[in-house]
Amino acid sequence: MKIEKLHHIAIICSDYEKSKKFYTEILGFKIKSETYRVERQSYKLDLSLNGQYLIELFSFPNPPKRLTRPESAGLRHIAFAVTDLDSCVEFLKSNDVITEAIRIDEFTNKRFTFLNDPDKLPIELYEL
Repeated sequence: MKIEKLHHIAIICSDYEKSKKFYTEILGFKIKSETYRVERQSYKLDLSLNGQYLIELFSFPNPPKRLTRPESAGLRHIAFAVTDLDSCVEFLKSNDVITEAIRIDEFTNKRFTFLNDPDKLPIELYEL
């Protein structure tokens, strides 16, 4: 078996319009397609970044809350590469998005920080 690349990340949100705005207007993803599935009472929003399809954003009626923090078993967080971490943090702050203090990766000496999406999904910004 040979995996070629990451195809997409699927995210279920609790407030579709709020999450749609966060991923498109704050993080800068572009809408590839948006579908409302009547039988599921669910939106499916396909998002791309720099022309690459990356995220499927779903809405479902009354999804359960995220029960644990990143240190539990399972997916810990998603990470996006940036070239200027300081300007990203300033932009996020100007849009009322809170970030953690910038840290240094002890193995690569690269800078990174964490923020949360509207449903508290941890997102890392990692400076190249």
